[in-house]
Amino acid sequence: MQSLYEWDFSGKKTENLKKIVEKNIKEFGPGLKDPVFVWQLVHGIADHVSEIDKIIEKSAPEWPIGQINIVDRNCLRIGLYELLYGKKEEVPPKVAINEAIELAKTFGGESSGRFINGVLGTVYKSLSPSA
Repeated sequence: MQSLYEWDFSGKKTENLKKIVEKNIKEFGPGLKDPVFVWQLVHGIADHVSEIDKIIEKSAPEWPIGQINIVDRNCLRIGLYELLYGKKEEVPPKVAINEAIELAKTFGGESSGRFINGVLGTVYKSLSPSA
């Protein structure tokens, strides 16, 4: 989350992403033995950011992507990446949604959790009508 925030804040320049993630792993994850998941998530989101942002805009039409709080925007990107491109056996959809909501509650504003829940819930329902 921290790395995506910094990357987004600095203009989503691909060339900065590796340095940002390496710095944050060193600073915030000194005991992290295997950062493979971190790299999969960060690269996956960066590779699909335009498609993910279009889904956000479609699912929250009253909120243009640039007007969504940067924390909320990146919580949505994480949740949507895991919902759409992640390995369901590693992170089931409801777990992905819950994790994004918890990130938003922890690092976002007062209504961030509800906003993330609403957008991701809408996308999830459109993916699996039986949900």
